[in-house]
Amino acid sequence: MSLISFNNDASQANAATDCSDLAREKAVRTIHASGYDNLRLDIDTINAICWCFMRPVGKPSYTHELMGDIGLLQAAITRGFTDLPLAAAPFSWFVMASDVPGIYNLGGDLGHFAERIRTRDLDAMRHYGHVAVTAIHRNAVAFDSPVVTMALVQGDALGGGFEHALSFDLIVAERSAKMGLPEILFNMFPGMGAYSFLSRRMDRAKAEALILSGRVHTAEELYEMGVVDVLAEDGQGQQAAIDYIARHSRKHNAHLAVYRARRRVNPVTLEELIDVVDIWAEAALNLTEADLRKMDRLCAAQNKRLAGLEAPVPMLTAAE
Repeated sequence: MSLISFNNDASQANAATDCSDLAREKAVRTIHASGYDNLRLDIDTINAICWCFMRPVGKPSYTHELMGDIGLLQAAITRGFTDLPLAAAPFSWFVMASDVPGIYNLGGDLGHFAERIRTRDLDAMRHYGHVAVTAIHRNAVAFDSPVVTMALVQGDALGGGFEHALSFDLIVAERSAKMGLPEILFNMFPGMGAYSFLSRRMDRAKAEALILSGRVHTAEELYEMGVVDVLAEDGQGQQAAIDYIARHSRKHNAHLAVYRARRRVNPVTLEELIDVVDIWAEAALNLTEADLRKMDRLCAAQNKRLAGLEAPVPMLTAAE
């Protein structure tokens, strides 16, 4: 009798494994199904990691096209995990990185902003911001899925690019990667999550000082401030993320619960993010032509870099 019972149990276990494998494959197909012009996905089901690399068709900023693809991916992940047993999950860790050498993301579409501000198009500014923070909020709640999320920063993450990185559970950054919020230099503030996320990673005074300084910091400096969670040597960012995941995979359940508790105790709500965007959009329409010219100059400097210049993106100074 015990032998028969053992065989039945083994058959049931094999059947359960087969069902889990089929459910996992279906989830992977669901996540890939939409197709993404501005993203590259690599779902490693063996190590339970979803690698997502931004590769914008145009400028590596938060264009409408990139945000659209991010929104499609987020919705696909949520659908893929819906009613899925944890044993069949296609991945447990989600890592957002960039395919653009030396650049994570340069942030908001400055050319678009300047044009909309000059035409006094408040609705367009609000719309852009609402789309952006809706995507950022989906990151902040881990797509309502049982995954731990991570930003892998291997180059410049400026303005909205830094805000995007801040929306993940963890930030892994290479030592010389640069992150900052330059908006104050053209008389604006970062309105798509910086205040919300920084004030939860450090105290209010330090968050405001960082925002109002306009300084671009190295990952090493931000690690010392407690903003970056894992500091990697240059060129070793992806391996550092893999090593972190390998060390903590056996305790994924605990990590998942801690980050869920963080969101419950100190939540960043979509309502909060949208309210701040509206403040940002209204403030944008107060910019003078002199302010907009500074924005134009930064946009032009970014374009020159993307055309092949090897020098870092020039940053304005408060005196300019």
